[in-house]
Amino acid sequence: MRRARHLALPALLWLAAASGAAAADFKSVGPGPAIMYDAPAQKSRKLYVAPAGMPVEIVFANGDWTRVRDAAGDLSWMETRFLSPRRTFVVEIAQLTARSAANDNAPAVFTAAKGVLLELAEPISSAWIKVRHRDGETGYVKASEVWGD
Repeated sequence: MRRARHLALPALLWLAAASGAAAADFKSVGPGPAIMYDAPAQKSRKLYVAPAGMPVEIVFANGDWTRVRDAAGDLSWMETRFLSPRRTFVVEIAQLTARSAANDNAPAVFTAAKGVLLELAEPISSAWIKVRHRDGETGYVKASEVWGD
């Protein structure tokens, strides 16, 4: 009986970790840039300055500090106060085409190059995401062509 308990605990921990990984939480850097650190303290090493609107995946939140992953997969710490619930996406392919409807055959509305930030226009409900370009145009893009979902 004692051995069964020891085997159950690692399985439960793994299950909790796996279920948490399936529901990624994304936010963006707030209205101004944010310093990204290698540890949760202002005296730690500064890694880079993240631009306003950059999407980040929340890995771990601990009060004043949050561990995040960026589009390149790099991990860093940032002050929680610099996070915004606003959802943004970064284009991952060379040339993205936004369409007037969630369909490959729908007319093109705009194009965006790799690295361009797009803002979520409507809640995500499928493999297509309705986004807004900084110029104000809206259209549907494939979730597989952007990072931040």
